[in-house]
Amino acid sequence: MNHTVKHTGTFGSLKHLNRLPQAKKEQIYRALVPDAIIDDKRWRAEGRKEPFIHYVCPVDLGLVRIKVQRLLSDRDSIFFLQAADTPYGQLELTLCMINDIDSRRFDVDVDPGGRDNCLATLTRNMPEEIRAMKAGLCPHQVRSGLGLFSDFFSRFDRFAAWLGVDTIVAEPLSYNTAILYEQLGFGYLTGYHFMQWIDREFRRGGMLAKRLDGSTPFRQPDMGRTVRGRSWAIHDGILQRSWDGIRIYKVIGRSADINTFPDQMW
Repeated sequence: MNHTVKHTGTFGSLKHLNRLPQAKKEQIYRALVPDAIIDDKRWRAEGRKEPFIHYVCPVDLGLVRIKVQRLLSDRDSIFFLQAADTPYGQLELTLCMINDIDSRRFDVDVDPGGRDNCLATLTRNMPEEIRAMKAGLCPHQVRSGLGLFSDFFSRFDRFAAWLGVDTIVAEPLSYNTAILYEQLGFGYLTGYHFMQWIDREFRRGGMLAKRLDGSTPFRQPDMGRTVRGRSWAIHDGILQRSWDGIRIYKVIGRSADINTFPDQMW
């Protein structure tokens, strides 16, 4: 199934693209959803030929949200994307989540009382986080993924080029996200030396390695060896400073060739 849309001009921004008629916008934005999601019969409700796809792309706003669901009543989306224009003519990838909605759910996105905690950025649900970590998930994940983020990002990169934007920017939600973006060709606007410091201090004899003292489930001695282990320890506060402030970018069609965890294992 090919939903690539060709256009003879460039819009330069989501705001200008969103001035198109709704049906035309949806046809264009649909190309951002991996075909593997659209074509997989697991993600269709009985009697449907594809999942439900909901688009938010308001006229004269530089914003798009795409939500793909098997059922409209489902708690989690199979695919969720939010992107926005920046004041500097860039395209910001605000959030992308791709979930195996048939996998076990871990309620890390709500506090123990059931209140939304903004994907564990405000408060933490420790019992659920421990279960998620033991199941092999990374911080902020509520379910296992589908292994389709690279496919999605290739589409997003091509979309940005077609749109007429030369740079994608993002703020990685966690350490493992930053490493994943490095693998996709991103460099750092801010935070590169911080990421190098993290790598150095998680190695034998380093400050962070010494803090992996078993004092919490997220600070076991061998966790500095893997991306996932480091990410959980950082989520647990081992840095003793905020993770915020890391901002990354990718020039369309180029790779920054950065790797701040050279011998990484996930």
